[in-house]
Amino acid sequence: MSEERKSADFFSECQSLFPGGVNSPVRSWRSVGGEPFIVERGEGPYLFDLDNNRYIEYLNSWGPLVLGHAPSAVIEAVTQQLAKGWSYGAPAVPEFLLGKEIQRFVPALEMMRFTSSGTEAVMHAVRVARGFTGRQKIVKFEGCYHGASDPLLAKAGSGVATLGLPDCAGVLPAVVADTLTVPFNDLAAVEAIFDAYPNEIAMLVLEPVIGNSGYIPPRPGFLEGLRTLTRRDGALLCFDEVMTGFRVSLTSAQGLFGVTPDLMTFGKVIGGGFPVGLYGGRKDVMNVVAPLGPVYQAGTLSGNPAGMAAGLATLAEWTKPGVFDKTAEATSNLVQGLMERAKRFNIPFTAGNSGTMFGFFFQDGPVYSYEDAKRSDVARFKKFFYSMLERGVYLAPSQFEAGFVSAAHTGDVIEATLEAAHESFKQL
Repeated sequence: MSEERKSADFFSECQSLFPGGVNSPVRSWRSVGGEPFIVERGEGPYLFDLDNNRYIEYLNSWGPLVLGHAPSAVIEAVTQQLAKGWSYGAPAVPEFLLGKEIQRFVPALEMMRFTSSGTEAVMHAVRVARGFTGRQKIVKFEGCYHGASDPLLAKAGSGVATLGLPDCAGVLPAVVADTLTVPFNDLAAVEAIFDAYPNEIAMLVLEPVIGNSGYIPPRPGFLEGLRTLTRRDGALLCFDEVMTGFRVSLTSAQGLFGVTPDLMTFGKVIGGGFPVGLYGGRKDVMNVVAPLGPVYQAGTLSGNPAGMAAGLATLAEWTKPGVFDKTAEATSNLVQGLMERAKRFNIPFTAGNSGTMFGFFFQDGPVYSYEDAKRSDVARFKKFFYSMLERGVYLAPSQFEAGFVSAAHTGDVIEATLEAAHESFKQL
């Protein structure tokens, strides 16, 4: 590590300007202690900080950067669009092209609406579900994070879990009164909720693979069971694919698991790292959205052409034959390699992946719920995080966040990561 502490000096000044010195809580490193480095640039699978340190990194901006940092194809596409203008406030070709490309891989998106973030997308999906069904209650799962809108900050994951907050101050009890929470992977608990509130639930929303309490996959049959229960009750099933979309499969989680939701939300990958979100689904449901119907939603930057250009270029590269499969194989190799090296030192450790999304916990597995995840050895994770950082590998600064591999993480990059992990496990 560099003796110059430019990052430390800069972060000190940031703390006088931003709450905690950051513009999103997990970036503060409160979960692992210490202070974050300040990024100077990204290149392929690497981040470089102000102290000229280089890190192999597995955040990929928390998922969007499937091609790695600053891929030339995306730079070229965005540059060409900027020359034509970057915000119109009027219909434009790029939003149609990106919508059709997404629909090609996710045909259940019969009709859609772009937003500027995943938070917005889920917030509007809730409103649409209530408007379509005439019902009020929403069911979500403990540890699932659906953005920072008030009704969904009940037992959320992500930063709420990372910072140890029980819920969120400032969210009025009346706002979450109709938000019902149940444990993930517990189909009996979901059935009990529907039995307790028959014909009152507008929508059940979930991350089909949790990434905001750490990586937690669904049990076999769980998603299918949710589909059966919601259909029987007349409630809408919503997959929040902001994180899993184009990450766990080119057809996203709904394609991977063969379960079709009524509504779905996307973000991250579809914008290639630009602020883009989307919600959509069944045409009859989306017909309630203004100007066709009474459910209002608008956004000045919705369908922003620069973000659309970035998304189009990203998907064009990501969906080329073999690119996703090779990256998913690299992710599996990373996960298997981590488990093998932890086993050599008799360290309780479990890891897994779906496509190019992965995660691990310092405990014996499997982990199927947020309650399971909370039993992880967080102190050991902190030691591992800093040991890896010293060896030039940057992992998510929280036990309760998933990791991501990009097409830029070649075999030699994965091997260098596993060599660092070997030495780090040895020290635990």
